[in-house]
Amino acid sequence: MSGTKRKTDRRLSPKHRTAGSREQESVSEDAIAAAERLARVELTEAQRVQAAGDWVSSMGVLYDRRAGALKVELEPGLAPWSTWHAPPPGPKNEPHGSRFRPSAIDAGPLPPRDQDIAFAPVTYLSNWIRQGRLTSERLTGLYLDRLERFDPQLRCVITLMRDSALSQAREADSEIGAGRYRGPLHGIPWGAKDLLDTAGVPTTFGAEPFRNRVPLTDAVVVQRLREAGAILAAKLSLGGLALNDLWFGGQTMNPWFPEEGSSGSSAGSGAAVAAGLIGFSIGSETGGSIVNPCARCGAVGLRPTFGRVARTGAMTLCWSLDKLGPIARRVEDTMLVLAAISGPDAGDVCSVPSTLDYDARESLECIRVGYFPAWMSEPPATDLDTTALGILKSVGMIPVAVRLPAWPYHSLNLIEFSEAAAAFEDLTLSLGLDQLKAQFSDAWPNRFRQARFLSAVDFVQTDRFRRKVAEAMAKLFENVDVLLVPSLREEMRTISNFTGHPALTVPAGFVEVTRPRSDWAHDAARKIPPLHPPRKVPHTVTFIGRPFEEGTIARVGRALESELGPGSRRPPDFDC
Repeated sequence: MSGTKRKTDRRLSPKHRTAGSREQESVSEDAIAAAERLARVELTEAQRVQAAGDWVSSMGVLYDRRAGALKVELEPGLAPWSTWHAPPPGPKNEPHGSRFRPSAIDAGPLPPRDQDIAFAPVTYLSNWIRQGRLTSERLTGLYLDRLERFDPQLRCVITLMRDSALSQAREADSEIGAGRYRGPLHGIPWGAKDLLDTAGVPTTFGAEPFRNRVPLTDAVVVQRLREAGAILAAKLSLGGLALNDLWFGGQTMNPWFPEEGSSGSSAGSGAAVAAGLIGFSIGSETGGSIVNPCARCGAVGLRPTFGRVARTGAMTLCWSLDKLGPIARRVEDTMLVLAAISGPDAGDVCSVPSTLDYDARESLECIRVGYFPAWMSEPPATDLDTTALGILKSVGMIPVAVRLPAWPYHSLNLIEFSEAAAAFEDLTLSLGLDQLKAQFSDAWPNRFRQARFLSAVDFVQTDRFRRKVAEAMAKLFENVDVLLVPSLREEMRTISNFTGHPALTVPAGFVEVTRPRSDWAHDAARKIPPLHPPRKVPHTVTFIGRPFEEGTIARVGRALESELGPGSRRPPDFDC
């Protein structure tokens, strides 16, 4: 690597200098020919000679922004001029008054055992605190102890915030006792994926180059949860720079199957909630980072519509794809959190005003649930996906078979790789990527380097294809209200992330596996023998909704949850 860097940076004679005293290497015909293979274009010999001879003055000058005397620094918070908006072209409904009507929940008496309190949903915890049966200080101390006790097994905590959390909890108890109740999150401890800035507390992005990074201000989501009275107890792990579950402290593990990773990149957020170590957490998703760990660990994850939740103060991976959302143990918990964190902020140019319409008591009859017949009968689907669809039909919803064009949806990832490589350009060019623990072929270091060779023309063409995909999804939603899809179906994870549709991942039962699963490319040198007996792990389904209709997918998800019952949703090793 160092030898390649020295060759790339060597300086040339003045005859190669162009405007602004920038220095450029001449480009040979062989270099153009090699680039043709990368870009999949073909030039004639004459065209190749012409392109090489003119490169420095015509195209090389375009690199003045990052090289030479005219270099311009791009601050981390600076977003591109072009922005993506979730609703497709056409008439748009202006935001109107939100409607939030939760279910009428009777939490019952406070359980005598600490673990029964720890695994209770936020709706129950909130009722017990509001009624004076449980103090925030006791609950916070309980979760802090569990985070400390079980972290050596899961490696899900980057920074435990014991002193500040207990101080906030005592303040919450004082306010509630004085009649200043802020709402259902008041006094509830939560954990933040460690890409959300916290003033004076390290925010590391799970990556070695940033492990000593201490921001001066809080992310907007952190501010909003503090205003709602929630107690930040821990900064939770994420795969380095929001990729999978491997970070500088090790690999975050699945509480249901501690020999396998928890998936990512909201690795700690999913594992901590599933293991009963926190009331709820905030994760983020660019291409699957809420859906994946929730599917692996058996938590409920809500990926909001792109633009609903302001990302100010959150690590940028992809400006047109990043989304922040809640992870919890019940569907309605995620809606309580979404209500607190929704809304635009001037620091996020893609954030927009929106309506949150959720009525837990509204009829579910005649809701049209779209499904893809072929996807229901092949991996990653199981019989539980079909069972879930049958349950929704039994409570009055209408299954509707749907289809999408057979297009190369994976090609949309050119946009993700390009934006991510741009977000971390300085880290790539300074060789800071070499410090990351994950150096696999499908990890960020290799992808960021490869992205330097992607075509700008192909980026624009892919962006146009993205619009075409969004229009196809809008057409599909003319005939259905919700989509039910296997959680890990790659096509829909890709499509819905790029179109900005909201997604809700809900546990639907358990399946058996015979070997640990991984998000990384298979390592042929590391063969894992089959397990005997097989392990029981959670299986989830995912609901996709229209943009800004999180309330609808939550009502459908809650119906499935109610019919299935909470069941044994506690990993045995952590139910103590």
